[in-house]
Amino acid sequence: MARSRRPYARWHVTFERITPHPYDEEYWEARGFVGRRFTLREALRTIGGCEGGVEASEFPVSCPRWITFYKQSYNYRTGAETSMSLHFPEHVTPASRRRICRLVGCYGA
Repeated sequence: MARSRRPYARWHVTFERITPHPYDEEYWEARGFVGRRFTLREALRTIGGCEGGVEASEFPVSCPRWITFYKQSYNYRTGAETSMSLHFPEHVTPASRRRICRLVGCYGA
C-alpha cells in the first residue's frame, strides 16, 4: 500500500508594471503571472531583491494573503516600474505567514 504524501506547498508569483500617464496619473500597463507552483525557495529566488519596500496585503500583519515587493525594476527611459507579489498557498497557517513576512522584511510584521 502506497503512502499518500501531503502535496508540496505551491507558491504563485505575480507582477504589475506601472507606467506614468501623460496627465500625471499612473495606470497599469501589464499584470500577470511570473510563475505558478513554485516552492517557497524557488519563489523567493525568482523575486530576488527590491529597491522599494516590502508590504503585506494587510496592516498590521496577522494573516496576509500576499506580500508585494515594490520597485523590482525601474526603466529610466520610459518611467515604467515593475513590482512582484508572492501569494501564499491556502494551507499555510497565520503564524507561518507572519514568520515569512518577518523573514523578508515586510513593513508592519
